Amino acid sequence: MTRTAILSDIHGNLTALESVMAHVQTQNVDRIVCLGDVVGYGPQPCECLNVVMGFDFCVLGNHDSSALFDPEGFNAAAEQAIFWTRSQLEKNSDHDGSKDGPSPARQRMDFLCGLPRTVREENTLFVHGSPRGPTNEYVMPDDIQNSKKMEKLFSLVPHLCFQGHTHVPGVFTTELEFIRPDDLAEGYDIRDSDTRLMINVGSVGQPRDLDPRSCYVVLDDERVVFHRVEYDIEKTVAKIEAEPELDNFLGYRLRDGR
Repeated sequence: MTRTAILSDIHGNLTALESVMAHVQTQNVDRIVCLGDVVGYGPQPCECLNVVMGFDFCVLGNHDSSALFDPEGFNAAAEQAIFWTRSQLEKNSDHDGSKDGPSPARQRMDFLCGLPRTVREENTLFVHGSPRGPTNEYVMPDDIQNSKKMEKLFSLVPHLCFQGHTHVPGVFTTELEFIRPDDLAEGYDIRDSDTRLMINVGSVGQPRDLDPRSCYVVLDDERVVFHRVEYDIEKTVAKIEAEPELDNFLGYRLRDGR
C-alpha cells in the first residue's frame, strides 16, 4: 500500500510549508507530490522551490508558469508579486555555477521549465486546475450547480482527479455534491473504482476557505484524508511586510483564510 502526501498552492510561504512537512513526517508516507503554484504571492519562492525539488513529482501551476512567462488575468497585487518572484528566481548571487555545475538559481528555473501539466498514474490524474484545463481552469464549489461543466469534467476523470488552484479543499462527486473536509473526519472512501471523484487538496500557503490553517491530503489505497496544520502566520506576514514590492494584503489575508 503506497501512501502519498499531496500538497498544492504553497505560494512562496516557507513557514507554512515547513509546518506541513513536519506534519507529513508523522504520517508514514512513502512519497510527497505537489499540484503546482509553488511560487507567487509569498515572500520565499526560492526556498520553497528548494524543498519541492526533492518531491517525487510536481505539476505546473499558473503562477509557476507566470514566473517564467507574462501573467494573464492576474489582479494588480498578484501581478506585482509574480514579477517580484521572477526577480528572486533570476538571482545568481548564491553560486555562480562556474565550477560545480548550474547555479541553484539555474536549477530552480530549469525545474520550473520542466514541470508537466498533468501526471497520470493508472486510474489517477494529478493536475493543478482541472482535468480539462490542467493549469488554469477553476473548479469552484458553486460549479456543482453547472451540470454541463461538471459532466464534461467528470468525463475526463479515470477514477480520481486530484487538483488545487482554488485553495478550497473538498470532494466533488458525480452526484453534483461538494463535500468539505469538516464533513470527512474519517476521510473519503475511494475503494469503489467505478466512481469518479475530483478532489481538491486545498492550499498549504494561502487557504481560502475561511480556515487559516494549511491544508493537504494523504492518499492510500482505501481513502483520502484531509489534514489541517497550524503555522506561524505572523512570521509570514512580517516577511511580506518587509518586501516593499509585495502588497501587505497578501499577508493580512492569511489571518482569515481568505
